[in-house]
Parts: sequence; C-alpha cells; structure tokens
Amino acid sequence: MKILAISGSARQSSTNTALLRAMRTVAPNDITIDVFDGIGDLPVFSPDLEGPDLPDSVRAFMRMIFDSDGLLISSPEYVRSIPGGLKNAIDWLVSGDQVVGKPIALAHASHRGDDMLTILRTVLSTISASFNENLFFRLPLMNETPESIQEILKRPANRQVAEQFLRDFASFCRTQGHDRPDSIIL
Repeated sequence: MKILAISGSARQSSTNTALLRAMRTVAPNDITIDVFDGIGDLPVFSPDLEGPDLPDSVRAFMRMIFDSDGLLISSPEYVRSIPGGLKNAIDWLVSGDQVVGKPIALAHASHRGDDMLTILRTVLSTISASFNENLFFRLPLMNETPESIQEILKRPANRQVAEQFLRDFASFCRTQGHDRPDSIIL
C-alpha cells in the first residue's frame, strides 16, 4: 500500500509536515508513506498552463498522486480557511482524473482548525468520490519541534492510534482502488 501524504503547509518547520513524517516512521510494514512537502513550489494555477504547457512541478505532483493508492492530507488553518498553497494544489487537480476516485483521508496537527477542516472536507468531497471524512487522525502538536513530534507519536498510546488509523485507511484504499483510471496522460 502506497500512500502519498500531502502537507498543506509551505513552512519549513511545519507541524503538519512533521506529523506526516512521523506517521511514516510508525506505519505498519505493509504501508509506505511518501511525504509531499512541495506545496510552495507549485506555480499559481492557470487554465492556460494545462495541457502541453503544464509546468514540470505540477506534472511531477500529478504523477505522485496517480502512483499512490491513497492520499493523506494534513494542513494548518490560515484565517479560518484552507492555506492558499493547498487550495492552489487542489485547483491544479480539478480538471484531471488523478483524484476523481482516489481515496483521501485527513490528519491534523492541532487542537483547533475546525473551520478549515469543514471547508477542506467540502472541497475534497467535491473532487473525489472516495474522500472518507470519517477517517480522521488528530494529534495536538502546536509549537512542538519536528524532533519532539517524532517522540510524541512514538509514545505507545499515540502510536497505537496512528497505526490503527493507517491500517483503516489502507483497508479503505483497497476497497476503493478499482475506481482510479488505468493510465494517465501528462
């Protein structure tokens, strides 16, 4: 099972990115997690750049999504909404097939951010028929360093919950995998 974990933050020391990296280290052996932390490297979406003019960074991002069995998204809240970089990344995907049937779940590294999560759930349920809003992992980690986040997630109780969440998501991905396209043109 190959999961692409997308951080919605462009910040280098993002707690959401650190959470995804920590989840990679506690994932069960049959689950591989690749972390995409390049939201800030994607150009601003423009329909004029779709097709043959698709920027290389967007092409690579779409390829990573296509090659995954499911997407795990973790994002901060900015001004009670989705950060511009994450919304921009989603905009690049709207007219393609990469996420139409792609299983998607959310993780969150804060005790707050419910307004953003509500908006993000609406957007994700619009772009993917396989967004599962019931699969959700939350661990309040605000103001923690990436190193301490690794240690916090390795604590037995946290690790057990994270591992079960990943197993549940992998199981969901297996039941949804038939909906994705057989090939992609990029």
